[in-house]
Amino acid sequence: MIYESRNPDLSKLVLDDLPGGPEAFELAAKFCYGIAVDLTAANISGLRCAAEYLEMTEDLEEGNLIFKTEAFLSYVVLSSWRDSILVLKSCEKLSPWAENLQIVRRCSESIAWKACANPKGIRWAYTGKPPKVSSPKWSEMKESSPSRGHQAPPNWWFEDVSILRIDHFVRVVTAIKVKGMRFELIGEAIMQYATKWLPGLIRDGVGAGDEGSNSGNNHSSRGSASWKGGLHMIVAGTKDELSTVQAKDQRMIIESLISIIPPQKDSVTCSFLLRLLRMANMLKVAPALVTELEKRVGMQFEQASLADLLIPSYNKIETLYDVDLVQRLLEHFLVQEQMEGSSPSRQPFSEKHGYDAAQRVNGQNAKMRVARLVDSYLTEVSRDRNLSLTKFQVLAEALPESARTCDDGLYRAIDSYLKAHPTLTEHERKRLCRVMDCQKLSIDACMHAAQNERLPLRVVVQVLFSEQVKISNTLASSSLKETGGDAHYQPMIPNRKTLLEATPQSFQEGWAAAKKDINTLKFELDSMKAKYLELQNDMENLQRQFDKMAKHKQGSAWSSGWKKLSKLTKMSNLENQDIGPQVASADQTRKTPRRWRNSIS
Repeated sequence: MIYESRNPDLSKLVLDDLPGGPEAFELAAKFCYGIAVDLTAANISGLRCAAEYLEMTEDLEEGNLIFKTEAFLSYVVLSSWRDSILVLKSCEKLSPWAENLQIVRRCSESIAWKACANPKGIRWAYTGKPPKVSSPKWSEMKESSPSRGHQAPPNWWFEDVSILRIDHFVRVVTAIKVKGMRFELIGEAIMQYATKWLPGLIRDGVGAGDEGSNSGNNHSSRGSASWKGGLHMIVAGTKDELSTVQAKDQRMIIESLISIIPPQKDSVTCSFLLRLLRMANMLKVAPALVTELEKRVGMQFEQASLADLLIPSYNKIETLYDVDLVQRLLEHFLVQEQMEGSSPSRQPFSEKHGYDAAQRVNGQNAKMRVARLVDSYLTEVSRDRNLSLTKFQVLAEALPESARTCDDGLYRAIDSYLKAHPTLTEHERKRLCRVMDCQKLSIDACMHAAQNERLPLRVVVQVLFSEQVKISNTLASSSLKETGGDAHYQPMIPNRKTLLEATPQSFQEGWAAAKKDINTLKFELDSMKAKYLELQNDMENLQRQFDKMAKHKQGSAWSSGWKKLSKLTKMSNLENQDIGPQVASADQTRKTPRRWRNSIS
């Protein structure tokens, strides 16, 4: 560098961009002066990048620093699990040198190979343990080994990999996928990583920082329990926690995790996906990734819980909860069910029918679970006064009628909506109640509906009539069974349409009479309105004439008096003209005596 500068007075060099910083430069200087340098997993990556920066190649001297650091990386670091993790962790501050020198790639592949290795050859010693424990040995355990009989669980590598930065974690998981790791283990590793790095996702019970202080047996039992049931996530997105990590970093972590989730159905839990979706909407993740995450939730929507579905509406203000999001999730679920039902099977003909029957049963059970979930969700969100009737109706009618064997949950949702929206018109109440089938209500629900003043009268009559028909059918079927003549028995009301048509005739006649009275009252009200408008127009005309006369008033009081007198004369003449001809002739023949007024003067 001094030679290239060609400055004879140069006495100081500034190396701001030296990878590894002053520590790496000090080790390189000691190596140049022949001082022994202790190579460790903590300093090897920085020293290797510094040697490359300083061009300490074999062209200058045999056995130079680049050669020695490469040998240490290849034969010492990459053969040790713990050292590979530590070196990859130290590469976070060495970008892009560590990436260009293939240190990140080699460490990632080494970690992936060891994670996919047979757990029988792994001792209970890795970075998740206390520092006094040495690195694991990648050879078969000896007969005299004290850890014999304690086999490592399949998820032994989760805690070590979760300390990596998100881009290095993605590299490791991608390499593990290529080597054929089971998708359940990959999904669980992703959930544990999200637990550590996303403040909005925490685990029940012991925190992540307490794991290192537990014993090996406790770690094994907890690991096996986590493997069976997965990690249960709960939301704790307080303001203090969100302020500790920048939104940009969290968004990058969520986007990276979405991109590496295995495509299989049960690779991660539905609860984890919904919580990840909640944070993705809150942090405004890329729409394409959010759509992909929604499709993943739709694949296993029957596993969701009500608490996970209550996602606030972050980008909208009209409703408290994001009802449109749940509608999209339900649509993805129905599309997935339709695709699974229509996909051809490659099994033999004898096995195909049994497989198809089992698949239909599983699909029907999934739809029934989703129907109960949707009814509970509707009951919860119906308390929102800003929830429109159209959104409620569309979400309630999204599932087919066969998905609900009982409409009690839907009735509770309708009743809750009517309580929260008391200003609904009669037509809107009827429209709301159309989503419910009165035949599918239980006895308790029918008793409640019969006394519910919020329901339309027609719906109450249908509920009572349906219950009466059920009782009649039950009595008829029991009597026919006793006599043995139930072969040709048919229920009175087979479907919902027949129930609507089977409304009693007396109720229909009363309803027609009520409609006639309503129409008569409407006609009279319209007539009164027309008369009122006519009188109001006359009053306005008179007011305008009066104002005009007051404004343009001219002449003396005598002239105004004569004008009034002339008007009175005209009015009297008009009245006289209106009298019949007989009265007029009588007045003409009558002679009125002339009366003189005597003056005192």
